[in-house]
Amino acid sequence: MQMSLGEQLRLTLYGSSHGPHVGAMLHGLPKGIVLDENGLKTAMNMRKPGGPYSSQRKETDEVLWLSGLENGISTGETVECRINNSDVRSKDYGFLPDHPRPGHQDMVMMLKTDGKADLRGGGTSSARMTAPLVAIAALLRPWMAKKGVAFRAHVGAIGTVEARPLEECPLTLESEASQHMRCYDPVAAQTMTELITSYRKQRDSIGSRVDLVVSGLPLGVGEPWFDGLEPALARAMLSIPAARGVEFGHGFGVQTMTGSEHNSAWGGTSDAPVMEGERPDGALAGLSTGSPVQVSVAFKPPSSIPQSQMTLNMKTNQQEPLTVKGRHDPVLAPRAVAVVEAMAILVVSDLMIRGGFLDE
Repeated sequence: MQMSLGEQLRLTLYGSSHGPHVGAMLHGLPKGIVLDENGLKTAMNMRKPGGPYSSQRKETDEVLWLSGLENGISTGETVECRINNSDVRSKDYGFLPDHPRPGHQDMVMMLKTDGKADLRGGGTSSARMTAPLVAIAALLRPWMAKKGVAFRAHVGAIGTVEARPLEECPLTLESEASQHMRCYDPVAAQTMTELITSYRKQRDSIGSRVDLVVSGLPLGVGEPWFDGLEPALARAMLSIPAARGVEFGHGFGVQTMTGSEHNSAWGGTSDAPVMEGERPDGALAGLSTGSPVQVSVAFKPPSSIPQSQMTLNMKTNQQEPLTVKGRHDPVLAPRAVAVVEAMAILVVSDLMIRGGFLDE
């Protein structure tokens, strides 16, 4: 199965949720890139479960660098990292493969692989696979920062609770609720915690959204058509488990706008052109404009919920009640913040190499 992303800088994932480990390999990284250990720790802590509003699966997520780094500096060879799975509880999935869960990949993956797939915890489709992806992106992030490119995301919405845009929020996660929700708007974050608690009491889950801003891109990052900045980012974002929609800039709001409202004039000078207006597009025709790239990613409510649902039993050929046990998230966006940032870092790094914006 295809588990790779990127062209010049190519990431390949391997492993599974309840196997011995998950890992990633990165091809094409130049030598001399320095790993920021603190940045790595921060990114892994943002992604991993265990908080009061997430799955109680407790993984240390210690990143083992197997190749491509020497004393924390890239050697130019293929980088490989691995993260061991230490807190699996496979008995929670004893109903598989006979009784596939509604809303999950169990049925389609079982049929695609003639019953050979490891379905426990979602197998290769699990969000557990994002752990090494986040680790690799943490290696790249300081490299991008040296080029002036910054990535900042937070939980933009949970259910009907909307956070303020990132540019209007504090620069740090100031409150305890903000830290748990990964939301820079402390007022919205508190309301989000109350909403999640109410759905948990109902043994249900709720949908959510992550908002991302990529700033500092030079003009012209992106390739024509299918590898344009937005298409490349959209493909990566929609590959995140449970992602259901991606918007750029004004998003679907453009359907009610006129051209005169949406168009952003060019200002500045011929040597340093700048887009003007409110929320100008960060990319045109797949090429970065120099304005911030605004991205929103919507996530469906988690499918594993601790209430009885009717679904097909493959042995009896009858719909029968299934109650999914185990440790599952009631909402996905808080843990997805780190993953959305990581996907953007990977895509932008690859496109900047391809466009000649990075010195090797």
